[in-house]
Amino acid sequence: MVQPTGLPVEAVLADVAEALVRNGSAVLVAPPGSGKTTVVPLHLLDFIDGKILVLEPRRLATRAAARRMAALLDEPVGTTVGYVTRHDRATGPATRVEVVTEGVLTRRLQSDPSLAGTSLVIFDELHERNLQTDLGLALALDTKSGLRPDLGILAMSATIDTDAVAVLLGTDGAPAPVITADARQHPVDIRWTPPPPRQRGTEGHVANVVRRALADDQGDILVFLPGMGEIRRVADLLTDVLADVRLLHGSLPVEEQDLAISPSTPPIRKVVLSTDIAESSLTVEGTGVVIDSGLARAPRFDARTGMTRLQTVPISRASADQRAGRAGRLGPGVAYRLWSKMEHAARRPHIDAEITQVDLTGLALELAAWGVTDPRRLRWLDPPSPSAWAEAVGLLERLGSLDDGRLTDSGRRMAQLPLHPRLSRMIVDAGKDAGLAVWLATIIDERDPIRGRPDEVPTDLALRVRLLIDRSFSLPGATISSLTHLRGTASDLARRAGVQALDEVNLDHTGVVLARAFPDRLAVRRGSPGRFQLRTSTTAFMAPSDPLATEDFVVAADLDGHRKDARIRLAAGIDRDHVIASFAHEVDESRRLEWEGERLVDRTTQRLGGIVLASVDRRPQPSDETTTALVRRVRDEGVKVLPWTDKAERLRSRVRHLRAGMGEEWPDWSDTALRATADAWLGPHLSGATSWPEVQALDLARILRSALDPRLADVLTRLAPEEITLPSGRRLEVDYTGDQPRVSVRVQEMYGVKDTPMIAGRPVVLELLSPAGRPIQITSDLAGFWRGSWHQVRKEMAGRYPKHVWPEEPWTLPEGPSS
Repeated sequence: MVQPTGLPVEAVLADVAEALVRNGSAVLVAPPGSGKTTVVPLHLLDFIDGKILVLEPRRLATRAAARRMAALLDEPVGTTVGYVTRHDRATGPATRVEVVTEGVLTRRLQSDPSLAGTSLVIFDELHERNLQTDLGLALALDTKSGLRPDLGILAMSATIDTDAVAVLLGTDGAPAPVITADARQHPVDIRWTPPPPRQRGTEGHVANVVRRALADDQGDILVFLPGMGEIRRVADLLTDVLADVRLLHGSLPVEEQDLAISPSTPPIRKVVLSTDIAESSLTVEGTGVVIDSGLARAPRFDARTGMTRLQTVPISRASADQRAGRAGRLGPGVAYRLWSKMEHAARRPHIDAEITQVDLTGLALELAAWGVTDPRRLRWLDPPSPSAWAEAVGLLERLGSLDDGRLTDSGRRMAQLPLHPRLSRMIVDAGKDAGLAVWLATIIDERDPIRGRPDEVPTDLALRVRLLIDRSFSLPGATISSLTHLRGTASDLARRAGVQALDEVNLDHTGVVLARAFPDRLAVRRGSPGRFQLRTSTTAFMAPSDPLATEDFVVAADLDGHRKDARIRLAAGIDRDHVIASFAHEVDESRRLEWEGERLVDRTTQRLGGIVLASVDRRPQPSDETTTALVRRVRDEGVKVLPWTDKAERLRSRVRHLRAGMGEEWPDWSDTALRATADAWLGPHLSGATSWPEVQALDLARILRSALDPRLADVLTRLAPEEITLPSGRRLEVDYTGDQPRVSVRVQEMYGVKDTPMIAGRPVVLELLSPAGRPIQITSDLAGFWRGSWHQVRKEMAGRYPKHVWPEEPWTLPEGPSS
């Protein structure tokens, strides 16, 4: 029996127990610090025969909740109350309340869908809406509706859409009961403290507000920052303050985490720099002041890049209230919000559910292991979006874990490991490289052991593996605590995966092993060192000085999420032969004729997605294919690229003239028509050609004449002769480019000619020139010219060219030029 604690939730404990006994499900809404996490499970032991599972979203909160409950029972952890996380366990034969992390609940449901021996599952802090929480709730509800109608489910939260949760947990169309515990919250003075207009960077402003709070306010200080980088930078700025500065982050060793939440030692005040890990479930003892940056790291998935990255985002109004409430648990408190009141009003009321924001590949694998191929079969607060679901299923198929929606043998083994499917696939299919795969999975799944500026931290995963297995090897930025943590995590993962020889690794195989997890992240170097193209055709980069910057191929395990040009954070090199061997079933070999300037080449290409693995050029052999390629270039670029001579152009103009005057009996030899029909009139003359210079050597006049109907070819000279012959015997070239045939001739050469020459019964347009070759008259009525304007022209010409003969009646002279 638990002694009364005086916490607000005790007032509704009987209502919670009654709701669960009568309905099997209930929703409890209680503010932070009301005791719901620790008091409710212990009280329900008197009404529940079997085991109670309490689901916590964070490992630190899991341990802290178990320790607090054990302390209330005056027992050590592992007796009545125990906990289980992925890497830590404290339970015993008498344990009836197990506090577990989300993944642990999923594993238990997968191994035993009936949850034999468990009577109640409590989902604490449901408002955080983690993906694993939503998955665990969906599976538990499925178990309750089928195998275990007697399984109790209790959802607890401080801020959540209670109506939606009650409907989700309800049965037979009736919502589950909602019980609300009144708050016992001391007043909290909200102080809006946005940074000065010209101040750059969050950290400097946070440090200044910490100094202000130490001077003006009472109690220990809890500072909310988005990530470890900001925490360390603020800590560096506070080395001069008279306070005990402690850090609280999930990546820190357990001892440092426990120190951060433990009471301070008066008179020294405590300043805890924390992420949102301290927002709910966790009590940081002694807190009287909260300083809230208003920021958090949240996972966001980009379906185009296939990457989920933690992004810094503004928190919701509900999260801000949760954080501020931490200052009012012991007495009146103060909350500094480092943004404006106006900005606060524009923020979202609640955080977005992770299921709507992150990569769903792990969820799809879990549901496949559950026997569900369509997520609509289960009950969700927010169902998976169809597009994100399709993306996840597609990746599982590429990883070989799904076949027609069902788990393959590899998929079943993958589902047994508490990893993202990419990483579990890397381990189960690694063979002799299983030890290397475990190290790689650990590094990628946990946190990079090397800290520093992005341009200074090497991307090579092989260096990190060597750092972990070779105690004599060191790299700047690596700490002993981070390496110790990774080694312990890798040992635990190896045990789960059945891998024995963890230290027997071949670092030369790093890229090959990594490619099994990230087949879509193969990248080829393009141009300068550090510039790469992924097989999805997007670009990525690393520092030009990076050890992998000059590799021809790398496999990128971690990118910063930018769509157009992502920074590669973790990668491994892989040589061309291993690329071809690893992706043999996906390599597409194609052969095609392509142009290299004026040269046509027969190119054989091996391609993997958007990456060209190899390309070999040969001189093409004459064939229908080469002829088609030559003709295609003419059609693509236009007939202007062909070797048009004056003779060929004159032939075209003669035929165009006849077509215009006599109709479509004559062919259309316009640029457009010749371009469209190049395969018919030009193709036969390219047989045997394999290069553009051979095209440029063609006799187009001969080719066009051969394409002309023989009957038309016979009358072409009569109807549109190339030349006309004057009575003097002089031949004049006829220009057919205008509407009428035209001849340019010095006027003196027309002496002795009375009438206009005719072609096909029509007069020729005469352009009469001066002795200097300048036009003096254009006419198609020579006789009229002689009798009319010639007299005026004669006077002008005689004045300009007195040495030439300018007769009054030139048609009466003998034919031929006179001077």
